[in-house]
Amino acid sequence: MNELSAIPWELIAPILVIQLVLQIIAIIDLIRVPETKGPKVMWLLLILISGMIASIVYFIIGRKQQ
Repeated sequence: MNELSAIPWELIAPILVIQLVLQIIAIIDLIRVPETKGPKVMWLLLILISGMIASIVYFIIGRKQQ
């Protein structure tokens, strides 16, 4: 338990919140958009598993421009 008290939570908490918000926005956009580059299930799994990196990659590569 001493390891958890040594973690600087005031620095890590904002990053975790940003990651969560980015994942939620990416999932909502994935549901709303009619087509993506690649299967939607693949993007959903990547966003859920990889977190922030996959969410950013989805917005850069995965969305089809309309």
